[in-house]
Order: sequence, then structure tokens, then C-alpha cells
Amino acid sequence: MTKRPNHRLAALMAEAGVSNKGLARRVQDVAARHGAAVGTTHVAVQRWLNGSGIQPQTAVFLAAALTEKLRRRITNTDLGFTVPSPGQAHLAAGNGYADTPPEALGIMEGLTRISPDARNGDLLGDSEVNSAVLSWLVSRPDGLPPAAADARRVSMRDVAAIRAAAGMFMQLDFEFGGGHGHRALRHYFREDVLPLLRAGYSDKVGRALFGAAAEIAQLLAWTAYDTGNHALADRYLMGTLRLTQVVDDRMMGARILANMSHQANYLGQAPRAVRLARASVEGGKDRATPRAMALYSAHEARALSTAGDIKGACLAMSEAERHFERADSGDDPDWLAYMDEAELTGEFCHCFRDLKRGEEAVRFAERAVTLTDPKYARTLGFCRLVLAQSHLLNGDLEGSVATAALAVEAGDALQSTRFQRYVTDYQREVSSHASHPAVRDLNERVRIALAEMDDE
Repeated sequence: MTKRPNHRLAALMAEAGVSNKGLARRVQDVAARHGAAVGTTHVAVQRWLNGSGIQPQTAVFLAAALTEKLRRRITNTDLGFTVPSPGQAHLAAGNGYADTPPEALGIMEGLTRISPDARNGDLLGDSEVNSAVLSWLVSRPDGLPPAAADARRVSMRDVAAIRAAAGMFMQLDFEFGGGHGHRALRHYFREDVLPLLRAGYSDKVGRALFGAAAEIAQLLAWTAYDTGNHALADRYLMGTLRLTQVVDDRMMGARILANMSHQANYLGQAPRAVRLARASVEGGKDRATPRAMALYSAHEARALSTAGDIKGACLAMSEAERHFERADSGDDPDWLAYMDEAELTGEFCHCFRDLKRGEEAVRFAERAVTLTDPKYARTLGFCRLVLAQSHLLNGDLEGSVATAALAVEAGDALQSTRFQRYVTDYQREVSSHASHPAVRDLNERVRIALAEMDDE
């Protein structure tokens, strides 16, 4: 089959004013910044111009190189290649902390094109995560990127719309689980939010815009996490952390580190969870409100509890309480409104459960169930199941199973892989009493509930 010259790539190279050797060098430089090595030479560039194909990962680096040179987003379509989207290649190969805002936006756009059902990627390695955290901790703000001459102007009304959407999607997540909103959310972020970030705006509007965009981006990460797509969530979190650097939003950045700790803790990676939580606390110092600091310290306590560090966990819980006593003294952003006494108490009941301190676990879990607003249905389900586990620690089988049954009944509408795992974890813990009538009845309820979810 006769190859057709790649006129699109040739036009981009002419516009950028780069030679074959110059472009090859830029591709190698981008790859090196991502911890990869590619054998791209001027000969390879000529083959592409002549119509040869390109490896997916190399296409990502080529697009990034031309994006940086031309100061606008370059896609595979622009390059004249037919390869998997940049996000898919990143998911398969892993990606580090973006060097520039355009690169960060490009990565986020690519991730939104990945099906949330895709499960073919690996988690980012410790070296990639540690490097990103260090980069964020010592970073200077990038400042707002320049807009093209013909770019539309963004107003505070646009920012208000994004924040309203963030509130809506957050409530949908709390009440029904991440599976109910993730697909619509990724489309909204790609089609409505990203174009605004590449538009024109004043300094005041730009700072507010990037803050609102980070709220939406972290929800993308959280909903992917809640549906069990941890590789995708990992990368969304990394990308969102990078967005917070643009305008030096340290409070949101520290929140992202806390979320990364939460995910690592859920996956049983206690050392990683502890490091991330401590980075969150350090990153937020002197830049976050007392309520936010309470949140970061609570996540540190959670991670230390999983690690079995009783002294460290109790100290972190005391720090969280100390910060929370001053919670009303700070000017909190809207996204922090969920961090109330119920949320803090819920975090503590998890800690005492993991530390095997049954009496305290029951006391805090009972209070968390009482305090939690039913609109936070998933959180309420978690706390009920922790209460059930805590009753087991104290030898109260009947009270435990009754509480678990209530959690299953009330949580049957949740599209949350995390909630399902809480349920199956409890079933495993109570399996030694499988012959008990109440346990048999609970297992049958769970079987029916899961079957109905699979049918949806």
C-alpha cells in the first residue's frame, strides 16, 4: 500500500520553524522529563513526514513538544496520525508531574477521553508520586498562561457557573456514588471548563477560574476512585495537583494530597498514605484554614491507624481536634463545607476500628451515624458499616448484623465500588458466624442487592 505524505505534520513543523533534527531533539527532551527514553532521530521524523506510523507514547511526546513550541494544544489529529488518545497512552505508560501549564491541560484533556470502564493501567509508582509531591512543595506559581489574540474573554459569571456545577456534581457523588455522575462530569470538564482555561481573562478572573477548575478536576478523580478505576483516579489527582500550582492554590493542593493519601490507604499502601498525608499537612501550614488543617490531620490519623501506629494516630487525631476547635474562625471555600463535626467523627471511628479499640470505635461510630446528614448517603453507609465492625470487636454479633443490614438496605442505590467493598469486607469478617440465621439473612440481602446493581 502506497504511503501518503503527512502534510499536517509538515505544516505544523513549518509553522513552528523546526527542522527534523530540532523536532527530534524536542521530542527526546519531553520524553526525558517524563522519565522515558525514545530513540527519535531526524530519520524517524522524516519517516513520519513520508507517511509512516508512530508509537502511541512517542505521539504523546511529539504532541507535547509542538504544543510547547506553538503555545496551543496539539492533538493526534493535528499531527496527522491515527493512534490512541494522549490520555490512553499516559494511562498505559504512566506520566509524571507536568512541566508547564499547557502540558498539564493536555494531559487532563487526554484523561477525559478514556472510558471510565477502562482498567488496563497501573498505579503510578512511588518514585513518580514522591517526585510530584516534592515538586509541588517547593514550586513557585507559574502565573496565568497568555491567551491567543482572538481568545474569548472569561468573566466571573463563567466562574460562578463552574462552581455551581461543582456543587451539583459533588452532591450527586455524596448521595448516589461516583458512578452516577462521572461520565457527565468528564464531558463537562473537557467541553466547558478546559476551553475557558485556554481563553483570555483578567488576573482576578484567572485565579478564580483555575480554582474552580481544580474543584471540578478533583471531583473527576474522586468519582473515578469511587467507581474503582484507581489508575485513572491516580492520574487525575496528579494532574489536579499540577493545576493548583498555576495560581499557587496551596489549600486545594494540600486537599489533593490528602485525597491521594485516602486512596493509598484504601488500597492498603500505608507507608505511601502516611507520606502523602504528612505532605498535605506540611503543604497547608500557614496557607490553609483551621477547618482544612483538621481535614489534613484527620487523613494523617487514618493512614497512621492503618499502619498500626497507635501513638502517631492519636497525636494526629488530637491535632485534628485542635484545628477543628477553631474551624469557624476561617474563611473557608465552599468545597470544604462537608468537613463538619460528623465528617471528623466519621474519620475518627475508622481510626479506632483500625486500631482495634472497640469501645472507642463504637462510641465514635454511633455519634457519626447520629450526626451525619442523610444527604451524605455514602458517608452514612460507611459509618454504619464501621459501627457494625466495631460491634463485632466488642463481641456483639446481633447488634453488628442488624446495623450492617440497615447499611445495606439504605445503600442499595449507591453506585460506589468503595461501598460495595465495605459490605464484602464486613461479610468476610462475620463469615465465622455464617450459620447464624441473621448472618444468612444478611448475606441473602447482599446477594440480591448486588444482583440488582449488575442488572442496571
